Amino acid sequence: MDVLQNTNLEFLTGNSSLIQPIMQGITSLFLLGSIAFQTILGLPGASNVRREGHLLKRAVDDYIATEEPIALAQLLCNIGSSGCHASGASSGVVIASPSTAEPDYLYTWSRDAALVFKAIVDRFANSYDASLQTEIQNYIIAQAKLQTVSNPSGSLSDGTGLGEPKYNIDLTAFTGAWGRPQRDGPALRAIAMIGYSKWLVANGYTSTATGTVWPIIRNDLAYVAQYWNQTGFDLWEEVQGSSFFTVAAQHRALVEGSALATTLGTTLPAADAVAPQVLCFLQTFWSSSGGYALANINVNNGRTAKDANVILGSIHSFDPALGCDAATFQPCSDRALSSHKVIVDSFRSIYTINSGIAAGSAVAVGRYPEDTYYNGNPWYLNTLAAAEQLYDALYVWQSQGSITVTSTSLAFFKDLSSSVTAGTYASGSDTYTTLYNAVFSYADGFVNIVSQYAASNGSLAEQYDRNSGTPLSARDLTWSYASFLTAAARRAGVVPAGWAGTASKATSVPAVCAATSQVGTYSTATVSSFPASQTPGTTGSATTATFTKPTATTTTASCTTATAVAVTFNELKTTTFGQTVKIVGNVAALGSWDVTKAVALSASSYTSSNPLWTATITLPAGQAIEYKYIVVNTDGSVNWEADPNRSYTVSKTCATTAVKSDTWR
Repeated sequence: MDVLQNTNLEFLTGNSSLIQPIMQGITSLFLLGSIAFQTILGLPGASNVRREGHLLKRAVDDYIATEEPIALAQLLCNIGSSGCHASGASSGVVIASPSTAEPDYLYTWSRDAALVFKAIVDRFANSYDASLQTEIQNYIIAQAKLQTVSNPSGSLSDGTGLGEPKYNIDLTAFTGAWGRPQRDGPALRAIAMIGYSKWLVANGYTSTATGTVWPIIRNDLAYVAQYWNQTGFDLWEEVQGSSFFTVAAQHRALVEGSALATTLGTTLPAADAVAPQVLCFLQTFWSSSGGYALANINVNNGRTAKDANVILGSIHSFDPALGCDAATFQPCSDRALSSHKVIVDSFRSIYTINSGIAAGSAVAVGRYPEDTYYNGNPWYLNTLAAAEQLYDALYVWQSQGSITVTSTSLAFFKDLSSSVTAGTYASGSDTYTTLYNAVFSYADGFVNIVSQYAASNGSLAEQYDRNSGTPLSARDLTWSYASFLTAAARRAGVVPAGWAGTASKATSVPAVCAATSQVGTYSTATVSSFPASQTPGTTGSATTATFTKPTATTTTASCTTATAVAVTFNELKTTTFGQTVKIVGNVAALGSWDVTKAVALSASSYTSSNPLWTATITLPAGQAIEYKYIVVNTDGSVNWEADPNRSYTVSKTCATTAVKSDTWR
């Protein structure tokens, strides 16, 4: 099976006349089945886009269309027990890589598996897929078992065993020497499972979330609340201290976990007490003199602490509702953008393949400049993360209709537009357009670098050589594929559901930090199967022949009527380069018929045969609206589609998403 898979990919990539129509067809299916949760990216003021920027966008469009189905297929190949590269792995177990020598990555890491399944859960929640749901359920069952495995870090009885980073793929303990504990795994696993639990609740399966998934989440959150203020090894498994990435994940897990507890009719006092202190501690990573967040503190290893750890921490803390909040290092915050510049720039002069590339243009990105692992090279997942942070930022800027440049982020923006000064620039201004387009091209540049140095058959290894760009180290790294899929989704404006809930609660930093912790209680979560037929928008049953019904709950759960619905507007309109399609209507979310406030649609899925423009706008359930599409030309003039006004009433059901498809008239 392994050989057949690789042979098929090489055959296709070696026959360009075959791969393009096949991959375009596959990608069209993915795109048609993928609905963005909120507003979608679109290049404003396209008349100001340089021709080379347009060509870069098209090149990246083509690469993503080809690579996305490959990345998804190869990611699934690395999940047991049926994955084509995962022979010997238990069901639901993510192998880091099929590589068994130099390096041997045929293990499962709690962190990698959680990040991979967070990407899968987000994709599933965006567009229902029964096969992905099975994978998610198998992962949850496997993680319930892993929580009970005693290991060199400890056991479940006092929670210490949850900090074990790595296991054999048959769910037995790895007992060799290693950097342990690693305290990001429980937080990230909780985040992934919370995402699926929120889908269960939204679709009427609250009892499944309560009885099956919550006991596993509760153990992990108890660990976070108890051990967050103790040092451990960072995500690269080299530095023992306090890690930015770990602390950011811990804060998110506690905040999101507390909100889920409330939804499920329970409480999580430890999370509520500890989360503000975790956020307070996160602020201590910021170096105002250096203009970047330090990757690791409470350690003296001679490094500058310039590390992609920080970029990864920012993108995995992304919540569009938090805007450009600096306390949580949101991707568009001045601290996160300043850190992005410092970290990316640290690799400009040390890699041969980055030679001659000026500031403000994308380069290959590694872990940290002092890296010596395999001679210290760029990583695919870090180069993609640099792109993803910028796509996240673009999404928020478009949603809020402005870009703010502060003294902290000024250096980042000056690399893209030398004349820019500190200030806030509204979406109708020339400065906004210049900055937005420059950041979009900058982000695309990172993806383009990955396309240059990826293997010809589309496979993504762990690293690529700093001198030649040749793929090296572990082949088919699962985390690399997940990173590609999330970066591509953000570029298309597909963002996951938010985690912060009440923003003030998630972003409020105590005046004084305290090393508060709460001793947790831990119990075995026994999960052997899930109820059948848990499909979208129906009432779920919490009982089957093999399902253990939770105590003190009802056997059925009715869905909660949505108060807001993310409506995706699809418009077919053939345009010429420089034109932008927008939607305007009689409600504030659609600009109140003011064309200067119209919502831009994205052409990220546009082809000559399917000229699709699309945007997703959150509207109140039950609201009746009138709207029209307009085309904004390169000179700023506007063409309206023909009368009459279009009308639409937002559904008032359990569904939180809807689609309205139109054709220009």
